[in-house]
Amino acid sequence: MGKLLEPASTKQYVEKGYCHPIDVLTREETTVCLAHLERYESNIGQPIDGKYRHKPHLLFPWLHDLISHPRVLDAVEDVLGPNILCWGSSFFIKEPEDPGYVSWHQDATYWGLDQPDVCTAWIALTPSTRANGCMRVASGSHGKQLTHTDTFHKDNLLSRGQEINAEVDEKNAVDLELSPGQMSLHHVRIIHGSNPNPTTTRRVGFAIRYIAATVRQSLGPQDFATLVRGNAVNDFWELEPRPKDELDAEALAYHEHMCDVQAKMLFAGAENAKPFQARSER
Repeated sequence: MGKLLEPASTKQYVEKGYCHPIDVLTREETTVCLAHLERYESNIGQPIDGKYRHKPHLLFPWLHDLISHPRVLDAVEDVLGPNILCWGSSFFIKEPEDPGYVSWHQDATYWGLDQPDVCTAWIALTPSTRANGCMRVASGSHGKQLTHTDTFHKDNLLSRGQEINAEVDEKNAVDLELSPGQMSLHHVRIIHGSNPNPTTTRRVGFAIRYIAATVRQSLGPQDFATLVRGNAVNDFWELEPRPKDELDAEALAYHEHMCDVQAKMLFAGAENAKPFQARSER
């Protein structure tokens, strides 16, 4: 038995590249998280956007607590092992009646991570359904890396509008529907995407990118990550600090520096890309 996942779920992750739904947050925890987000958005008078969507756990203590949540990490440990780093986190929000979509793609294409021991935990803070554009995966498609084309389509919510150079068999497509407080796990190489949200309600999710501590960044001499469980194993990663308070000056300066360094690595050669400015990716 694993820390949290049933053996069948772990087997499904290995064989098909994903598993869901996984109950991780209580109703109260989910409500509090969503209230924190909505309070911040109310204060600034608009949805969270731009760089603040990228690694907001370095700016908001409550999100740092979320990436370190014991039940989330128990599930991740079942697929990655005991030494875990958080390489990234992002809000993935689809506003009502938004034409934005996500083309079929693989996360590993542009991340530069040298091993596939990488998984995303996608946590729903509101219902994420087929009707409002939940994430979809091509079951069992994580076996190999495919080539992609950058389309920069105006309604594609990815930074480059990247899409795989292959057809996806729709009979293998699975809608990862989630209730608030549930999450899915998906492999860094699984083909996935999502449809627009034509409904009148907002879809809010938070994605956390976890890596085994042995993974390194091939695009640069060093990268940034947060140690969330176990040991860092090596000194390759610059370990990120927990914010002392919401949007405090020290956290803002560190986040700005980190975003600039990562953008130069991850978006090198993509002149039309908008680093960390995409509205959403799921």
